[in-house]
Amino acid sequence: MKMSHEELRDHVTRIFQAAGCDQSEAARIARRLVEANLVGHDSHGVIRVPTYIQWLKEGKVLAGQSLQVVFENEVIAVVDGQFGFGQTIGEQAMRLGIEKARRHGVAVVALRNSGHLGRIGDWPQMAVEAGNLSLHFVNTTGAGILVAPFGGIERRLSANPIAAGIPVKGSSPMILDMSACTIAEGKIRVALNKGGPVPEGCLIDSKGHPTTDPRVFYADPPGAILSIAGHKGYGLAMLCEVLAGALTGGGCSNPVNAGRVVNSMLSIILDGSFFVSEPAFAAEISRFVAWVKSSAKTVPGGEILMPGEIEERTRERRLREGIELDATTWAQIEATAQSVGVIPKN
Repeated sequence: MKMSHEELRDHVTRIFQAAGCDQSEAARIARRLVEANLVGHDSHGVIRVPTYIQWLKEGKVLAGQSLQVVFENEVIAVVDGQFGFGQTIGEQAMRLGIEKARRHGVAVVALRNSGHLGRIGDWPQMAVEAGNLSLHFVNTTGAGILVAPFGGIERRLSANPIAAGIPVKGSSPMILDMSACTIAEGKIRVALNKGGPVPEGCLIDSKGHPTTDPRVFYADPPGAILSIAGHKGYGLAMLCEVLAGALTGGGCSNPVNAGRVVNSMLSIILDGSFFVSEPAFAAEISRFVAWVKSSAKTVPGGEILMPGEIEERTRERRLREGIELDATTWAQIEATAQSVGVIPKN
């Protein structure tokens, strides 16, 4: 089925409000989830609603939480999310970092004990809207252990997203949002719900054999996700685990903590005007982007896109045409709505 983003956002807001979130938090979660669908990251969109509500019912994520500052100086903040919804905690952490960068040119925010932070591209997007550059490293302490190390077949690492944002004057910002692994777990779930395969080279079964069957990932014993580019992605994942896990105090992937999904994130936020004049920075970025795009194309009529351009085009199209949801995902959302007393939509 297909729905407009406003209709979907309003429906998801009602679900979270009925489940125990106040109106502002329910709307915030819904906005972030629907935005993920709008930009084409369905894995981090409303498919997450049933899981989030189940976590809320089980006390694995908590409504109405605020950051607790563990340590703070002019440019550093170590903060604890107290297991609040990542859409709330992530915004609070970014607002704190953006304000520090505004005053001092740089901020480093070490966030631990946050609920699932959703689409990590939201956070560099928030920074660029304030005129800042940013870089983000994320890990999952326990329940999100999904990825086999290079040379191994058992799950030992989380998906380890890395995101970054660069403002581009007079044009859309560059937003990089990627993981150190080949596929997000949510994309495996999307494929499972649609009854289709995942791309080749993404998964192995419990014996280490390649597979495109998403059911294998959830089997007993389970399969595992592979790192991008072999040992290179594995190296990035280890870097993420240390920076987002050990350095924030949230901890690296650890099966002892497998009872709940807990994200940690290290964010570095920069106000470019402290480093170089804004006109000079803007001119150099524009020159560089134009030069990169001027390369001869691999196919006639092809084009070279900047990080974030695909998402921007997808967003424009889905704003016009609506968001397509498969029958299984929609049925799961409606069952969740009914479980909290929200009348299902037709």
